[in-house]
Amino acid sequence: MRSYWKQIWPPLVAVVFFLGLWQVSVSLFHIESWILPSPSDIARETSGNASGIWAHTAATLRLTLIGFPIGTGVGLIVALLLHLLPWLKRALYPLLILSQNVPSIALAPLLIIWFGFGLLPKIVLITLVCFFPVSVAAMGGLTQSDRTMLNYMKMAGANKWQIFTKLELPGSLPALFSGLKISATYAVMGAVVAEWIGADKGIGYYMLLQKSAYRTDRVFVAIAIIVLLSLVLFALIALLEKWLVRWKPRKSS
Repeated sequence: MRSYWKQIWPPLVAVVFFLGLWQVSVSLFHIESWILPSPSDIARETSGNASGIWAHTAATLRLTLIGFPIGTGVGLIVALLLHLLPWLKRALYPLLILSQNVPSIALAPLLIIWFGFGLLPKIVLITLVCFFPVSVAAMGGLTQSDRTMLNYMKMAGANKWQIFTKLELPGSLPALFSGLKISATYAVMGAVVAEWIGADKGIGYYMLLQKSAYRTDRVFVAIAIIVLLSLVLFALIALLEKWLVRWKPRKSS
């Protein structure tokens, strides 16, 4: 518990200090709320419109929880295929890297043309955002197996499948979870961007409405919800990693 608190209190103090400085600066310099609302204004707007905000948050959360597992699954399948088939990795890995140079928002018009305005284009967009970190992290983990243990298993007569299931796959879990944490944060933002391309509810839709109305305080509310959802997903992945990768050595602080 003491070690956990030592990790938590520095960023907590930094956040409290930043919010206090923000509040004092807005009051001291008399900044109009439509330009930069104070934290108290944002909190007041959140509590006053909680039911409407929750409906949009639930829509974004639902979209995220559908797209993130699909993107993760696609990333794992791609990583396993490229690892088990080296010739395929040589052919496709450069294209995989090149695909990430295309902004996800730029693909939105094509996805709408191909799949319409329903749920499918949004899921495809989140999948495209999420699969790459998982795929790259998993491939990196699979190629960083303990060389001594690998040589020992080969000397003992282990076949490729046994080496993969007993050594490479378990050894790749720390790297895989690093990719999952990154992908989890991307998933929420991917859901918001997906809602920008066509939706009637969700945090992305809510942001577009409030931007048009110059309700800066409500835009900040939406940003805070995005950050909160990302942190929750990140924390859940971290807890799952702690439960599954118990053999991973802990760094002494």
